[in-house]
Amino acid sequence: MSIIELYEIFTKHPKISTDSRRIEKDSLFFALKGENFNGNTYATTALENGAAYSIVDEAAWQLDERYILVENVLTTLQQLATYHRLQIDIPIIAITGTNGKTTTKELVTEVLSKNFRVDCTKGNLNNHIGVPLTLLSMSASTQIGVVEMGANHPGDIVELCEIALPNLGLITNVGMAHLEGFGSFEGVKQTKAELYRFIEETGGKIFLNTANSHLREMAGNLADRISYKTLSEGEGIEGELIQSAPLMVFQVKFPKGWLYIKTNLAGGYNLENALAAVCIGNYFGVSPFEIVEAIEAYKPTNNRSQFVKTAKNQLLMDAYNANPTSMNAALENFTAFDAPLKGVILGDMLELGEASHEEHQKIADKLTGLNLDLVLLTGKEFAKCQTPSNFIIFDDNSLLINYLENEKPQGYLFLIKGSRGMKLETVADKL
Repeated sequence: MSIIELYEIFTKHPKISTDSRRIEKDSLFFALKGENFNGNTYATTALENGAAYSIVDEAAWQLDERYILVENVLTTLQQLATYHRLQIDIPIIAITGTNGKTTTKELVTEVLSKNFRVDCTKGNLNNHIGVPLTLLSMSASTQIGVVEMGANHPGDIVELCEIALPNLGLITNVGMAHLEGFGSFEGVKQTKAELYRFIEETGGKIFLNTANSHLREMAGNLADRISYKTLSEGEGIEGELIQSAPLMVFQVKFPKGWLYIKTNLAGGYNLENALAAVCIGNYFGVSPFEIVEAIEAYKPTNNRSQFVKTAKNQLLMDAYNANPTSMNAALENFTAFDAPLKGVILGDMLELGEASHEEHQKIADKLTGLNLDLVLLTGKEFAKCQTPSNFIIFDDNSLLINYLENEKPQGYLFLIKGSRGMKLETVADKL
């Protein structure tokens, strides 16, 4: 079946399902394959659970006219998404970067939603499956699409760009992350810059933080840019941090003067994320006061930059993910918080390859100079570090949880941060 023929079916059944256990009625089930599963084997279950059609790529599972046989289910999903993107023909803003992608995507969506019908990436579904699903969730009423793009290896971003065909692009920042896949910091920069190159080749525009020297270098001579800045020098809309703790406050210089914005985000490192949303909103004609209103209304979720008060302690929950760049930023921001007792609960930073031990030791050394009342580290990488005798290190979270249940620390302000695989959100209810 051709993509055009499949698209005709999609217009009658514009819902996509990829999990046979969670089927939307009358949807199209795409029988994707993974390392440990074959979606074709669930095609019949999907139909029984309410799907209108199952798209399969093994002839043995084409049992009747409700099974649509294609050469490759994943490729078909991606091609269908691209074809749909061409039919709706709207501005697509692609957002990538080492840190802050999801927060920036959500802030941009909040701001643009003041004037437009905006559809965006749900959660962090930002890979070769998530991006097409995001595009296919957009409808004829969608006016702007905001698509988050993640990457673990060179070529990932250009692949996602070729699916989504963005005409606007933003890189939040670049830092040390996923070094197992990228090989080096230069590999990170080259991969993220694939977004700039795609935008350049297709005649789009980029949003550029001119205060970031790495981004300026990566942008090169790309002239079609809309600028913002987090320092006095540079071009574009200017933002200035006023307060980082407990919640960030900043001001923005609009053409008619400065406006203060009080956020629900814990951490001054969110300034560049929020300012990106200001810049994009301003470009699309959202008024300054509506921009302020939208950013002030946004409340973070999923353990990203959340400030939480429990009956016993205060928690700075930034445990969704971690890499050396974001870990350093979080620790530097933590010094701005004032509390009688301060402690950190840090988990391993994963996927750092050969640089892992060195980067974990750097964090341990940094902690030594912060004069904290309690340092709790968990994970096999931190366990290899040389640390002062007052640091308490656990091989895994179960041991950390046992410690918290027995010791019952009270009256602390805790920073909780680690890679997603460390699942540090599980310790929060013990505090």
